[in-house]
Amino acid sequence: MRKQLLYFKISQVSKILGVSPSSLRTWEQVGLIRPARSQGRYRLYTSDDLEAGKRILHLRKEKGLNLAGVAHLFSTNKSSRKKQFRLRSSANEGVSEHLLALRRKQAQTLAQVARRAGVSISFLSAIERGRAKPSIATLQRLAVIYKTNVLSMFGAEDESKAHRLVRPSDRKVLKPEPGVQMELLILGQSQLEPHIFRIAPGVSSGGSYHHEGEEFIHVLKGSLEVWLDEVERYMLVAGDTLHFESTHAHRWKSLSEEETILFWVNTPPTF
Repeated sequence: MRKQLLYFKISQVSKILGVSPSSLRTWEQVGLIRPARSQGRYRLYTSDDLEAGKRILHLRKEKGLNLAGVAHLFSTNKSSRKKQFRLRSSANEGVSEHLLALRRKQAQTLAQVARRAGVSISFLSAIERGRAKPSIATLQRLAVIYKTNVLSMFGAEDESKAHRLVRPSDRKVLKPEPGVQMELLILGQSQLEPHIFRIAPGVSSGGSYHHEGEEFIHVLKGSLEVWLDEVERYMLVAGDTLHFESTHAHRWKSLSEEETILFWVNTPPTF
């Protein structure tokens, strides 16, 4: 089975470890833990960060090490952490390379695409160089501009042959930004595009986006705020469903204190 990546907010980690948020920020400053950041710049901690925090407390309380001593010990045994960072970076670089190739293929300048996508030229340039991660909204806008889908930006090959049965271990998984994971439930061409969305607390779409088609959302766990055209606001909790035309400008945000899980269907496919 595929390991699910869960995220925790700083208040949750503080409570679990029994330390203050300021201590967690100090650990981060000296390089002992490296939480991810959501589009809204919230710190997002993984279970690996929790394990690192427990080890820090053990070394300080049981071994009497100060933070400098803990940092030195960590630095001698961090090959796995470096490997994780390289894997994260290479995945992001893949998206960056495809976005750069798509823009060059259409012979568009950074300024032209940035203006249409509603982002700054410097931010778009940073995305193409692998220095910044685009939000879901930005990816969707770029997909419309380049007349493609989000899946192609991750270098995933289009499978013409549909698979009737897709087991959990067979799913394509996209992680466009910290705190967002999308699992594709159909492999191959189809008029439906169902996903399982896993969204960390406080993470949002990063703005509004729109495209052709229809969307259906069923909340399996947690709670979600959805805005349509900045006029209609919907607060969804577990068991609720929402259906709307994708031509409405829509944005969303997880309001739960724990991971929000959604069954989300687009037609026609946009990812």
